[in-house]
Amino acid sequence: MLIDQIKERMFKAMKAGAAIEKEILRTAIGEVTRTGEEASDERVTQVLRKLVKANQETLRSATDAAQRASLEQEIKVLEEFLPRALGVPELVELLGPAAAEIRAAAGPGPALGAAMKFLKTKAVSADAGDVRAAVTQLRGGA
Repeated sequence: MLIDQIKERMFKAMKAGAAIEKEILRTAIGEVTRTGEEASDERVTQVLRKLVKANQETLRSATDAAQRASLEQEIKVLEEFLPRALGVPELVELLGPAAAEIRAAAGPGPALGAAMKFLKTKAVSADAGDVRAAVTQLRGGA
């Protein structure tokens, strides 16, 4: 299970004296286990994505170089446990079966909604901007 991998990595970080890595992994474990829900891989992935997103938002407004470096390191550590997100070409290919529905959508918004709905059924991890670009390609640049 993913939570076990995170715990193992946290203990290694503790032994190695890697404070930033240890603390972000401890935070992730705490977020996953605090509600008492089962620490399924899906739940762990949700928590990791939430933490990465929060750190990215903080990073955009951070001005202190040390804080920026720490946030970047935390993001890197967390992303190592997340599945690799698909790029635009891979998304265009994957969205092939839903291409007709995407092209038939009334506009870019509904087309993006149809694509996201299809991707959700496939449990695909993708950046929203990449999905938007893939939808634009499928719609012929419209």
